[in-house]
Amino acid sequence: MKEKIKILSELSKIRITFFVMVTTGFGYIAAAEMFDLNFLLVLLGVLLLACGSASLNHYQERFTDALMERTRNRPIPSGRITSKSVLEISVLLILAGIVLLFIGGNILSVLFGILNLIWYNGIYTPLKRKTSLAIIPGSLVGAIPPVIGWVAADGNLFSLQILMISFFLFIWQIPHFWLLLLVLDGDYKKAGMPTLTGIFSKNQLARITFIWIIATAISSMFLPLVELVETEIVKYLIVFSVILLSINSIKLLKYSEENNSIRYAFRNINFFVLFVISIISFDKLIL
Repeated sequence: MKEKIKILSELSKIRITFFVMVTTGFGYIAAAEMFDLNFLLVLLGVLLLACGSASLNHYQERFTDALMERTRNRPIPSGRITSKSVLEISVLLILAGIVLLFIGGNILSVLFGILNLIWYNGIYTPLKRKTSLAIIPGSLVGAIPPVIGWVAADGNLFSLQILMISFFLFIWQIPHFWLLLLVLDGDYKKAGMPTLTGIFSKNQLARITFIWIIATAISSMFLPLVELVETEIVKYLIVFSVILLSINSIKLLKYSEENNSIRYAFRNINFFVLFVISIISFDKLIL
């Protein structure tokens, strides 16, 4: 049983899918300024849908996973589970997620959930084998979950608030991925996947990524401008976190092959996004 749970956890990419659930909850709270039973159903539905999508991705990339050092011990290439079983698990998770999302949300939230599934598994996954710039359209995958939460809470789809939330999360994913690329570039090349290091040197890519990190930081400062933040202290905390992230990211301008600055920057930008989401949610619920 312990091994089965471990396999399911790996197939679900639980650390990533959990964050998808968090951003969905952020969208719901931003619209409703509260949480209830429907909130929990929507979160669980999105989590199951995201886990199903992640499992389907394992099935889609089972051959390239076998070629990469980082992924060759994943459940399918390591032989711990058959590809057929993974496909069956992914279908069950997706269907369960859709049902819960419909019960807790509405048909619009279900449609956005299905759109995200199609975009990730049907568009981004095959596209990244063809172009090193796939992450740019692929970043829509991270921008859609808060929209699911927002419309599930009956928020106006064309509100500037949800558009800015989605834009913020869209921008963040690009440096997030490129920081990973700077560490795992060799693995991607081994699997025959195109990478930006075929166009830019790692030093150049580190500097470009620094610019995108600054863009992510600046985009967070638009959140208070669309009235997502009500208290002054939260506004100051966002400004402080922007300054801190910007200063700490300067190390990327002096990139070295040791990758210490890259790992440090990767941790910082992810923590920054989680911090901004958390304090705005707290502001909506408590203050």
